Amino acid sequence: MTKIKNSLVPLVLSFLLVSSLFAAPASAAVGGANLKVTIVETNPYPAKIGEYLNLTVQVENVGGDKADNVDIEIVPQYPFSLDSEANALKNVGVLNPDSTATKEFYLFVDKNAQKGIRSIDIRTKTDKDSPWSEKSFDIRIGTETFDSKGTVELKEVVSDPKAFMPGDRGTITVILTNTASTPTVTIDGSDFDTNARIQAAVLRPLSDGIVVLDAPYEDMGLLGPGNSITLTFNVKVAEDATEGTHNLELAIEGNSFDYNSRKNIPIKVDSSNVKVIPSKELQIVNGESTLEFDVANTHPNEFNSVSIKPEAEGVRFYPEEYFIGPMNPDELFTIEFNAVTDNLSDSRRETFEPINLTLSASYGNGINKHENIVSNLYIHSIEDTQGGSSNLVLPGLLLTVIAVAGMLIYRKKKQNRK
Repeated sequence: MTKIKNSLVPLVLSFLLVSSLFAAPASAAVGGANLKVTIVETNPYPAKIGEYLNLTVQVENVGGDKADNVDIEIVPQYPFSLDSEANALKNVGVLNPDSTATKEFYLFVDKNAQKGIRSIDIRTKTDKDSPWSEKSFDIRIGTETFDSKGTVELKEVVSDPKAFMPGDRGTITVILTNTASTPTVTIDGSDFDTNARIQAAVLRPLSDGIVVLDAPYEDMGLLGPGNSITLTFNVKVAEDATEGTHNLELAIEGNSFDYNSRKNIPIKVDSSNVKVIPSKELQIVNGESTLEFDVANTHPNEFNSVSIKPEAEGVRFYPEEYFIGPMNPDELFTIEFNAVTDNLSDSRRETFEPINLTLSASYGNGINKHENIVSNLYIHSIEDTQGGSSNLVLPGLLLTVIAVAGMLIYRKKKQNRK
């Protein structure tokens, strides 16, 4: 019996070891590539019966690892069809974490289709050996016509942040208002209500470098006279986006075709940031000194959580990091750091080699965190010997005064003798 137990123990341990080896890939996959798919544009919107439809599909890697070979496949169902089955699959290739890619698909809407909402499936996978992941999307076909005479107008646009930096994410918020002032209106002897309907609203980029992350709004309901509704769209600016004003188009489907509208939505992209400039000579005297810097916000909008941190080999700074907080556009702060050298034995030398100083400026632009590095600054460390010379001058002056006083006393005594 003891022999059996002794033989079972190594067997069980071996089994557990093999199990852990096979289980390792599953645990490693927890932080792997993960794809999020969205239809970011439907053109025309809504889809028209008997015509072609252009779908812009966006895929984003929201996981922690690189996706080696991303595929997007569209699975159309009636009343949608592809002109060729070969066009159902589009290859994206490599997609790094927090990166996006878009592909376009062309579908035909059957001439016998009915107005309403229909669904379509889109599949994605991270590489050729991965399983497909599928998501269903609703697409509106046709447009409803209502007798209401309310008109939807764009009242306000709010961009957060006010000016994006390349690589930033943020929101575009629009406020739509029914401009009617009375509950009803009489036209050609007939009475009509002045409610306004928003059947759909979509935000589309008109230039490269801007990506809208949200699908169109649908069936927003009725707006009574003078009432407003707020719509928010998440957007992303590409890392290589050009500076300046980029335009987006807000397309609104209203009560009927006559009440549809398109509004231009501009957003700014500006890479100007926090500047840190020495405001007096950078030097450490006798192993310690106070260093002074001007900090300026050169961006068009407020930065939040601004802080400055200095680093230099062999030097300690107090405070270690200077927290400024929010900074308005063109606002200037003057900050000070007390600097102390660690190697005090070198204080006997009259001059030192310049010390390389690096400053890091951290700040937030909306929800986005940024950091600027200021380098190629040098601290000159010197020994002030003036204090030692003055110690020698004082005794010398005292001896001179005593000598002069002695001579005057001697002359006075000599005159008295005469």
